[in-house]
Amino acid sequence: MKYAAAVLLCLMPLLANALEPGEKLAPWTLLDQYDQAYSLDAGTHILLVARDMDGARLVKAALAEQPTGYLEARDAVFVADIQRMPALISKLFAIPAMRDYHYRVLLDRDGRVASRYPGQDGQVQWLQLEQGKLVSQQAFADAAALKAALDNAPRH
Repeated sequence: MKYAAAVLLCLMPLLANALEPGEKLAPWTLLDQYDQAYSLDAGTHILLVARDMDGARLVKAALAEQPTGYLEARDAVFVADIQRMPALISKLFAIPAMRDYHYRVLLDRDGRVASRYPGQDGQVQWLQLEQGKLVSQQAFADAAALKAALDNAPRH
């Protein structure tokens, strides 16, 4: 009995993060690499979340040949969880390098947003939204597959 209780307690955080289709996402605001604020709203249709540098590299590779405004045309936003990155590294090197990207990166500096959504390190979580509610979700571990999905996403 003690073993079952321990397992249940260990699984509780995972159950708390589980999102169900039709569930409305809680609003949040993050700063991007230019310190410009962005708030999740009903107009966002695709939310991409990378929990680590490997996930962020997948997004970078998928968007490498895309023009400026590519994500915006699909009402898509990209959240990068950078809480594990040392502050000095992010401030002096990583964030200035991101300013050369031709897409917006919303920086989750303390992990309070990315942690709301399920996902694994080394992957990009794709949440399909409609009017702020979750429609579906999927994970990508391959840049080519992510690029293909983005290319096939409806433009708004």
